[in-house]
Amino acid sequence: MSTFLLEIVTPERIVFSQQVDSVSVRGDEGELGIMAGHLPLVTPLKVAPITIKTGNTATTLAVHGGFVEVQKEKVIILAESAEMSNDIDVERARAARERAERRLSSGGNRDLVDHRRAELALQRAITRINVSSKGKE
Repeated sequence: MSTFLLEIVTPERIVFSQQVDSVSVRGDEGELGIMAGHLPLVTPLKVAPITIKTGNTATTLAVHGGFVEVQKEKVIILAESAEMSNDIDVERARAARERAERRLSSGGNRDLVDHRRAELALQRAITRINVSSKGKE
């Protein structure tokens, strides 16, 4: 099977950089599986897990927004943040989920921006929890 270079980059650091068989991401239009030889494209990413396959090994990361760029022999994910499963503080993610759920359930005087921020915080927390549990399987 052909491989390609996958780089996952955040504003702070390079999170991942190695040859892989495939990567699955969630874009605005839905799930996208990328293998060697994929047509070039650029698309925004959702707050969601991504799965990287190399041989018989699958690695899951929590990616929080950004873009994926597919080039001829390389795929670059430019993410707002990205975390490997073993880097996730599960208790902190659970606390963040609870705070976001409280903010969303309180029907007080909220503006649209605050509501959207709470929704994004909830999505990030749930993604972190899901990815951390996959890393422990």
